[in-house]
Amino acid sequence: MNTKTSKNTSEVPARAAEIVREYGPFGDAKSVGGVTHDGRHVWAAIGDQLVAFDPDSGEQARALTRTADAGTAFDGTYLYQIAETRIDKIDPATGDVIKSIPAPGNGGDSGLTWAEGSLWVGQYRDRKIHQVDPESGAVIRSIESNRFVTGVTWIDGELWHGTWQDDESEIRRIDPENGAVLERLQMPQGTGVSGLESDGADLFYCGGGDAGKVRAVRRPKEARA
Repeated sequence: MNTKTSKNTSEVPARAAEIVREYGPFGDAKSVGGVTHDGRHVWAAIGDQLVAFDPDSGEQARALTRTADAGTAFDGTYLYQIAETRIDKIDPATGDVIKSIPAPGNGGDSGLTWAEGSLWVGQYRDRKIHQVDPESGAVIRSIESNRFVTGVTWIDGELWHGTWQDDESEIRRIDPENGAVLERLQMPQGTGVSGLESDGADLFYCGGGDAGKVRAVRRPKEARA
């Protein structure tokens, strides 16, 4: 396993995150963990369910009864969901679990995304992002952060992750080779990022933790160069 270490980020200024819309709360959900986007709907993990909603109307479209207490991902066909100490591969059409693999943090896992044929798993208190083989659960390599890691997403070859620590939360773009922080989007005080996923274009969808909401945040134009 190859571990990359992040550099000091004191010279990287933060800019204010632009929140463009809020969704939820969803039913009696007490918290939102992972989020993902399937090209049409946003999925949110709310503890004992995965709920899908239309990001244009905000209306809930579907709900799957599954343990869903942390990160969520979509590979183009299947959903992946962190459920305590495992990652479930789920058929979104039926809600059936196709297979399960061990989660690398054995219960300390947070964010989840799919990219380059791998799962990328955040480990909250260990401040790491693991590239994981989706078939075996084996850790291919790890990237270290200097903040607690929540949601994780890739967009246009860029690796972004959420942080949530001491009532402060950010969305950060990091160098996938060495973990150095390249860009910081600072959320308003007390507004957390529990899950994170890109829509593939202009927005990040962020789980709002105990607020029970999902927030859409504008992706900076400079990051698209």
